[in-house]
Amino acid sequence: MITFTLSLVALVVGYLVYGRIVERIFAPDDRPTPAVSMADGVDYVVLPGWKIFMIQFLNIAGTGPIFGAIMGAKFGPSAYLWIVLGCIFAGAVHDYLSGMLSVRHGGAGLPELVGSYLGKRTKQVMLVFSVFLLLMVGAVFVYSPALILGKLCGDSLTWVYAWCVIIFAYYFLATMLPIDKIIGKIYPFFAIAMLFMAVALMVVLFAKWPSLPELTDGLGNMSPQSGTIFPCLFITIACGAISGFHATQSPLMARCMKSERQGRPLFYGAMITEGAVALIWATVSMYFFYGGAAEELGVPATLQAPEVVTTVSQGWLGVFGGALAILGVVAAPITSGDTALRSARLIIAEFLHMEQHTIRRRIYICIPVFAFTLALLWFNIADENGFNIIWNYFGWANQTLAAFTLWTVTVYLVRKRKFYWITLLPAMFMTAVCTAFLLISDNSFGLPTIVGYVSAVIVFILSGILFAAWIRNKNLRIKS
Repeated sequence: MITFTLSLVALVVGYLVYGRIVERIFAPDDRPTPAVSMADGVDYVVLPGWKIFMIQFLNIAGTGPIFGAIMGAKFGPSAYLWIVLGCIFAGAVHDYLSGMLSVRHGGAGLPELVGSYLGKRTKQVMLVFSVFLLLMVGAVFVYSPALILGKLCGDSLTWVYAWCVIIFAYYFLATMLPIDKIIGKIYPFFAIAMLFMAVALMVVLFAKWPSLPELTDGLGNMSPQSGTIFPCLFITIACGAISGFHATQSPLMARCMKSERQGRPLFYGAMITEGAVALIWATVSMYFFYGGAAEELGVPATLQAPEVVTTVSQGWLGVFGGALAILGVVAAPITSGDTALRSARLIIAEFLHMEQHTIRRRIYICIPVFAFTLALLWFNIADENGFNIIWNYFGWANQTLAAFTLWTVTVYLVRKRKFYWITLLPAMFMTAVCTAFLLISDNSFGLPTIVGYVSAVIVFILSGILFAAWIRNKNLRIKS
């Protein structure tokens, strides 16, 4: 619990100190934001700051900081280090600068930003890459809540299919309607419920003060079957540390900000909050797997992430906690899925230069988007291993997207003669992580672990050398 406590304090200090440093490097000002200068009543709508924070938090969180932290806790205390350091120096920086870059470019989506700084070819790759990632999110986050809700109604698959239809219908409405009509009204409620559950569990942890694995015990892998700490930990815990999916969501809120000065609490602050949620669930999980909580609750310590959430919440928080657990496990993925598809619509519309003020033009894009998502959903249901296949590809694609985003922001900082090391080092690191995971993962090349390690070192060094050569070629230097 000492490591957990110090980690929470570190996140707060990181927001107050490093967050301020990052903000000063970017230098927000009083220029009109897209929500003001491009207001259309559909996607460009000024919303209250507190509401934007709640929507952004739920957009980027979903079940990621819960399930990822539960699975990542099996790696041991190293999970604490990755959540804290990753969140402060990579994830929150990634979210803040990608969000603010979108504000400076008229609320542009990620592929447009990538194209502006990494070239048109990269933009085309990222367009396909990011849209496919968003559609995978939409498909995965239909089936998992439908499965849970279906089991609550009965064991028949008919109920699961019925809930898939209901959730899909909601997705269509949330994607089509103005952002303040559905998303702006219900998201804050779900976000408050998710935060309340996390805080309640934190209070229980401090009250129990269990004996848990600490950093002083070492960084050994406590679950070798989960993979190696590098790179598997850095892929498993994504949303609680750094996630490329966030860069596809931030433009939604960049179109709703009244002032650039709202950026640090909205983007950097939402990521720090998500990191705190991940810390809480990582600690709950260490208690569950290694501290005796499973035995206290009368269940095996081999439960999967959704079962851990439900069991712990009901056991520690009673009936009300169980209701919150269902709300978190069901509502969170649904709210991530609908904004993922909304982002896909906007990215495609931006690429096609198709205005989205009229319903008819929104429908033109929504039809193929939902058709492809439906095909992925069918594969998810028809293949018994479909969910795991899609999720594994999503995990790698998510972190690869984060690496591209970090390189994009780094080029922006270089061109503006700003201190670019705050994104260059995370970009190099995430590039190495994604390369190593691609090489050693059983779902890709399946090479020996040592190959992944050596390749990661080479990629890290080589990416730095190539970037330095690019700066020298462009004759760009930063302010000292």
